[in-house]
Amino acid sequence: SLHNNEFHPLCLTKQKIIHYFYSSFKTSRGNPQFSVYDSLNPVVSVLDNFDSLLIPKNHVSRNRSECYYINRDQLLRAHTTAHQSYLIKMGLDNFIIFGDVYRRDEIDSTHFPVFHQSDAVRLYNETQLKSLTGNKVGILENRRKEESVDKQAEYTLEVTKIVEDQLKSTLVGLVKTLFGNDINCRWVDVYFPFTHPSWELEIQWNGTWIEVLGCGVMRHAILQNAGVEDRIGWAFGIGLERIAMLLYEIPDIRLFWSNDSGFINQFKNKTPQDVFKYKPVSVYPQCINDISFWLSDKESFVANDFFEMIREIGGDLIEQVYLVDDFTHPKTSKRSLCYRIVYRHLDRTLTQKEVNQVHKLIEEKATAQFGVIIR
Repeated sequence: SLHNNEFHPLCLTKQKIIHYFYSSFKTSRGNPQFSVYDSLNPVVSVLDNFDSLLIPKNHVSRNRSECYYINRDQLLRAHTTAHQSYLIKMGLDNFIIFGDVYRRDEIDSTHFPVFHQSDAVRLYNETQLKSLTGNKVGILENRRKEESVDKQAEYTLEVTKIVEDQLKSTLVGLVKTLFGNDINCRWVDVYFPFTHPSWELEIQWNGTWIEVLGCGVMRHAILQNAGVEDRIGWAFGIGLERIAMLLYEIPDIRLFWSNDSGFINQFKNKTPQDVFKYKPVSVYPQCINDISFWLSDKESFVANDFFEMIREIGGDLIEQVYLVDDFTHPKTSKRSLCYRIVYRHLDRTLTQKEVNQVHKLIEEKATAQFGVIIR
């Protein structure tokens, strides 16, 4: 559930997506049209993960080599689309899902067995389509016709094109919100079992076309099985890691799972609106030492001067310095501060002995310059 961890880059990406839909699609009363679900149980049934989405029995995605089965009937969801039919049966027309998904895959800079997705669905009935277009629009063919590259057998060509236009304008708007109005986009025709027609949206990034999401007009059979056979809708799915890696220039998908403060603290107190890039940190391990002291004079101690002194002594070995405790004694009113100093060499592994030597110099300088009493 990294997507729910405050200030995590995946959470920031999630919030960007939510903000776009909340601000772009509102009811007549000004409320968001889309509801958000970001804490659904990742254990789903085979029925929900595959059958409800019309994925063939012999499809490779069902193989045990591809998924994490718990037993014969349950598995860890392979996509957040697994919740689609359930939410439609609940009576929802417009919703966005966020969640962690699980697939057996290689582990490298762009693949990991656990990653995060967002899926969204929007359904229309005839009344909504009339309000949208100003004309009465028939959804279903009077007589079932053959499926073509442009439409499903059940839906009219007119309504399919309307929904296609709505889908594409929505997603181009999303991509421009994420990457800026100057981003170049293109649509690529693809095949998905659960949508038709189907497309992938690509953006031009550093001279290369990169796929960022898949989408399409939802299969009528899915809606029929969910009890809303008189409607038509679109759906899309997007990988949060892929978007966040582009937005923040994060080079390795494994960093999202890092507890290294060198990674985490770069996103601390950031908002979805902030524009910034991740600054790579050394691959060598951190060494962490705390320095705790009593202040002799509260007014004479300036934190920025203290930080500068640490940098003068430690140089490039100092990766981070931050306050971890601020205590005032109830009887003496003396104030004690504890700072955490994170050491890391860019080119090699530091030994604790080396770090302790530098740390000792910092303690001595702090005593001499600021008159503090080391605890």
